[in-house]
Amino acid sequence: MRVCVCTVVHHPEDARILHRQIRALLDAGHEITYIAPFRACNVTPWANVTPVDVPRATGRRRLRSLRAARIALSRHAVYADLMLLHDPELLLALPRRLRRGGQGYGDRSHPVVVWDVHEDTAAALVAKGWLPRPLRPLLRPYVRGLEARAERRYRLILAESGYRDRFAGDHPVVPNTTYVSASPPPAPDDRRVVYVGHLSAARGAADMIALARVLHAEGVAMELIGAADPPVRHLLRDAQRAGVLRWYGFVPNDRALRIAEGAMAGLALLHDEPNYRHSMPTKVIEYMAHGVPVITTPVPAAVDVVGAAGCGIVVPFEDPTATLQAIRRLRDEPDLRAEMGRRGYDAARERFHWPVYAHRFVSQLEAWAGRSDPLEEPSVTAPAGEPRPTGPVG
Repeated sequence: MRVCVCTVVHHPEDARILHRQIRALLDAGHEITYIAPFRACNVTPWANVTPVDVPRATGRRRLRSLRAARIALSRHAVYADLMLLHDPELLLALPRRLRRGGQGYGDRSHPVVVWDVHEDTAAALVAKGWLPRPLRPLLRPYVRGLEARAERRYRLILAESGYRDRFAGDHPVVPNTTYVSASPPPAPDDRRVVYVGHLSAARGAADMIALARVLHAEGVAMELIGAADPPVRHLLRDAQRAGVLRWYGFVPNDRALRIAEGAMAGLALLHDEPNYRHSMPTKVIEYMAHGVPVITTPVPAAVDVVGAAGCGIVVPFEDPTATLQAIRRLRDEPDLRAEMGRRGYDAARERFHWPVYAHRFVSQLEAWAGRSDPLEEPSVTAPAGEPRPTGPVG
């Protein structure tokens, strides 16, 4: 099967796109053309994919990227059995001839078009700093209409089951789980606290900077691993220059998680935003998989998983004082943090090991492309007998 994967918004080494989905397709023997902003992100593509570079869409600068994506999609569609789109904007950039027959099985003149729904786009508008505030509520009906048209024309996969209510039909869920080693990770004994993921105001960047200043004086290091939105970059740079934290910037997911191993706590301090209320941060599962105790705000899905596993502490939204108390507790109780790390790893290995879901994901795309019986399409959900995992967001 020839698959054309496209994003102009996400980093080319995005964990969901590259390290989970593309890797799963390559492992299954399929050919990948990957349209992404390699040069803008200073990324060397994997040798076993065919790379196509396009400009990155950032802030209000999106038109040039969408035009380039349209040209690239038009050129490579003729060779593809299936096109996998990762940005809602790309639904507008599809060449006209690709907008027909996007749900068909094995129609070689028109590849099957699949939209991977990463987030609740309409709800996420409130957190888009580059959108003028008065415009955000006005765009919601337009976004919902775009989603409805996409559902009628194309195939959809969802990053979490909570997105199902937005659509009329039932679409397979491909959750953001992670690779969980068969060997238990090291004990969480380092005197440091980590954060892995994109940094923004809504994800608690300012809260973590405030925490870092106090922790630094107490001999506990704060390490933040991830790219940052423009409004918080100068805050992070100032804190790093002052020596109160270490900010790595973007690091590929596999390397970022190796850095996180051994930390005494992993932070997931999302604010109470609409887009997060039905979602679980991917980082929660990643911390668990690497034996790092979790400190999370009360996002419902995170509370359910962390509470059931007994692998972390829940703190109120936007409450650095309570978060500081949780960190101190883990610092001062080595047996507690070791037990939480072990429980988290065991739960992740049992419920969230990505290869289980990778097989179902690949089988689903093969069915849509006509490479297996479309009357017996697999459902990409939890294995029988397990609770259905909630698909996280990054």
